[in-house]
Amino acid sequence: MPALSRADNSLLGRWWWSVDRWTLFAVSTLLGFGYLMVLSASPSVAVRIGDPRDLLIVKQITFLALAGVEIVIVSLLSPKDIRRIALVGGIVTLLLTALTLVHGVEIKGAKRWIDILGVSLQPSEFLKVFFIIVNAWLLSEQRRRPGLNGTAIALCLFAIIVLLLKAQPDVGMMALIGAIFLAQLFLNGLNLVWVAVGGALFCAGGAGSYIIFQHVRERVQDFLHPNATGAYQVHVALEAFGNGGLLGTGPGEGRIKDILPDAHADFVFAVVGEEFGLIISLLVVGIFAFIVLRGLLRLVAEHDLFTLLAAGGLLMSFGLEAFINMATALSLIPAKGMTLPFISYGGSSMLAIGLEMGMLLALTRRRHHADL
Repeated sequence: MPALSRADNSLLGRWWWSVDRWTLFAVSTLLGFGYLMVLSASPSVAVRIGDPRDLLIVKQITFLALAGVEIVIVSLLSPKDIRRIALVGGIVTLLLTALTLVHGVEIKGAKRWIDILGVSLQPSEFLKVFFIIVNAWLLSEQRRRPGLNGTAIALCLFAIIVLLLKAQPDVGMMALIGAIFLAQLFLNGLNLVWVAVGGALFCAGGAGSYIIFQHVRERVQDFLHPNATGAYQVHVALEAFGNGGLLGTGPGEGRIKDILPDAHADFVFAVVGEEFGLIISLLVVGIFAFIVLRGLLRLVAEHDLFTLLAAGGLLMSFGLEAFINMATALSLIPAKGMTLPFISYGGSSMLAIGLEMGMLLALTRRRHHADL
């Protein structure tokens, strides 16, 4: 394929010279590393649960390919198109999230998935992304049209989402969306007093979840008293990092994935630590940090409020998910079933993260004011 010239006025040419290529390269690197990890971690898990050895590999490679295509296609869109997609998608995924309470597939006591044409889908993963965009639009429109109380509408929408997630239950997603919502309000100029009130409510919600939900209480107890409760996966994950040392045991040579139940998903970072060692693990952490920090630095000079709020929320979502997954594997926080973006197994999370990064690249492209 010939190199694209700056004089190329085609859709692809304009996209290539306006998109943040460093972020695109970093995201592509994570997709490639995700391919390596699925080859390493998935066969053992598939055999353990009674599936054909290569089934999870085929599925995840398909998800990775779809996510890659999704990123490019979505990043071609204008902010106006992003808002339209988020509005329609938000309505659809909100209804699907509500539908999980009636016709959802129950896994480990939670109804978070719905079966569509034989494919299990977690609508809340996509609802989170769409809510970030819709919330940014409501808050920014309130500045442009004083008659529109965008904050009140956003609060009502947030309350509906929280009630649905509580009913599933999905405490982790509730906390993630709550943190992003509070951050967007802060970026919009929310008074620090109200930020403190929001933080206090967030802490109260955490305490309430500890009291109400048994699985939350068990995970916190496992974190606080790992030796007393057993905390099997946490102990095995920490052992994996010890086995890996500085350089790792080598791709596919780790043994922890053979005994760790969620080695391909929630604890995939432990497999990374064992097979690739400390140096590569730090490199993975560095790539996630690079994407978030570069995105934030590009937003420093951003004058459009919608872009600032939307891209800021997307970056926070991406960064928090990566942090929670890796911190869980390292036993720095209580265990939470959250995937490592582009590396953990999971179709819904993979496609949702692809949508998230595609929207981020679309919003941060260099464009004329008329394109907004």
